[in-house]
Amino acid sequence: MNGDVLTNAQGEDVVSGARTPEPIQKMKRGKLARIYRELDRLATKLEKHFKDVQDVEFTFEHSQLYMLQTRRAQRTGMAAVRSAVEMVAEGLITEDEAVQRVPPQDLDQLFHPMVDPKASVTVLAKGLPASPGAATGEVVFDADEAENLKKKGHDVILVRPETSPEDYHGMVAARAILTARGGMTSHAAVVARGMGKTCVVGAKELDVDPAAGRFRVNGRAVKRGQVITVDGTTGRVILGAAKLVTPKAGKEFDRLMSWADAKRRMRVRANADIPADARRAREFGAEGIGLCRTEHMFFEGDRITLMREMIVAIDETGRRKALAKLLPIQRRDFEGIFEVMDGLPVTIRLLDPPLHEFLPHTREEIAALAKHAKVPAAQLEKLIESLREANPMLGHRGCRLGITYPEITEMQAQAIFEAAGHVAGKGKKVTVEIMVPLVADVRELVNQTQLIRKVAQEVFHREGRAVPYLIGTMIELPRAAMTADDIAKEAEFFSFGTNDLTQTALGMSRDDAEGKFLTFYLEDHVLDSNPFETLDQSGVGDLMRVGVERGRGAKPGIKLGICGEHGGEPKSVEFCHKLGLDYVSCSPYRVPLARLAAAQAVLKEAHRAEYVAAGG
Repeated sequence: MNGDVLTNAQGEDVVSGARTPEPIQKMKRGKLARIYRELDRLATKLEKHFKDVQDVEFTFEHSQLYMLQTRRAQRTGMAAVRSAVEMVAEGLITEDEAVQRVPPQDLDQLFHPMVDPKASVTVLAKGLPASPGAATGEVVFDADEAENLKKKGHDVILVRPETSPEDYHGMVAARAILTARGGMTSHAAVVARGMGKTCVVGAKELDVDPAAGRFRVNGRAVKRGQVITVDGTTGRVILGAAKLVTPKAGKEFDRLMSWADAKRRMRVRANADIPADARRAREFGAEGIGLCRTEHMFFEGDRITLMREMIVAIDETGRRKALAKLLPIQRRDFEGIFEVMDGLPVTIRLLDPPLHEFLPHTREEIAALAKHAKVPAAQLEKLIESLREANPMLGHRGCRLGITYPEITEMQAQAIFEAAGHVAGKGKKVTVEIMVPLVADVRELVNQTQLIRKVAQEVFHREGRAVPYLIGTMIELPRAAMTADDIAKEAEFFSFGTNDLTQTALGMSRDDAEGKFLTFYLEDHVLDSNPFETLDQSGVGDLMRVGVERGRGAKPGIKLGICGEHGGEPKSVEFCHKLGLDYVSCSPYRVPLARLAAAQAVLKEAHRAEYVAAGG
């Protein structure tokens, strides 16, 4: 029993903080010992009756104890897991009840450092808690500087107005990311969650000025090099180095998850782009990779220069020359991932973002690239401008890139098959799934499938070894969902890309919506929840239902999964279970959440069936 007590006082004195209470253990001795024993007996009886940890309020007068109230106690994720497992050991609840009792989102607290709840802190601002955990470091405003300082042994916090793909190397180097703009599914949020890195986005009070090397907030200026703490669990931005504590999952967590894994039907995979993420995903119980985004591989180190060299090439010969330099780099990355996953399925998405995302923006960067590519800076600026699009999300990206520049698909397919062959040659099993993005018409998939199969045969013939592989597509456009029966004739698997499917179904840009009007929609109850966090089941979910029914109608055995951010959100996971998907895929740190949510979906379904069978 744990709690506080005040003698010669009322409850209001405790709540208001007017007086400092004493630890309840002090009642064990002296005049109040009898009351303590009676309180302990009744508290234990209440816990056994309700079969849950209780928060009890009481009072006593003239040695008479009065029980005023009891309710389910608020608890941390660690406490929720431990109490559920211990109650099974005590025979109070069953294993199934223990699995159902722990809120999946509470597991987030088990794997990240957190600000000590007892610590006194100065909060500068508050934003959206995009990726849990807490981290302390020096403020930097530039990705290159973050990377350089990390190499020198500094802990840094990357602060940006918002991030873009070219900040990726700085995000890798930083202990945490903080942005003034963006929402829960912005670039910073998605990438940080994938890396398990602390992140706060949409801290609107911050006026970030990278050129001046400072940000202003509520009349205070924080300069480059100053220390701050970012709390991704609560969204707080704290001045100075707050005291952090690191929880440990422990044997209770392992036991609870073993019970959950025995119940769930859906498999759980992870979104992982590099071997380190794949290794972490396996530690958290991932049963494969559901999304490997190949574009993230191009933003590290000197690779971005080679990618830019390919983009600015004036003809196919120039592009192939640059791609030949990228080939061994991609192959090494794939080999590393295949080795870590050791036979578990790896779904690799071909290049997806528009090419202009890889290009430089500042005059200094353009001048450096012009010198490297041996082209006039003015000509390069003209090329960069020609690649800009009014609506890049619906522009020249995904399979459209592979169709107009087949040499890109050829290089990526060659790297995948050569890597798979090399790993298989070491006696390891490799399970390859190649995913073609942004397909709206089956003919787009046919085009890319033919190209991939041609490269496969060439590599297998040259290497003298073949590896099994599947080719499928992302269902991320409404037309793809509506014509899933046609697409299924060509595809061997579907993966619902619910990030883009939500954008295209709602006609809503996630980056613009979360920064402009979505907050008002939620506050005024125009929407019940953020559709980029929790799946819109009646709209986007209906498109998924159509895709499942028509896809399986045309090809009953087709494998179906989801690889959007919704794959780690409990309500969305339950919906995927109801749809009959084979797996969900989410960021590595969300894998335990998805495992538990998938088990709870099975138990909830069984409970409903029992209720109906009983005539309820």
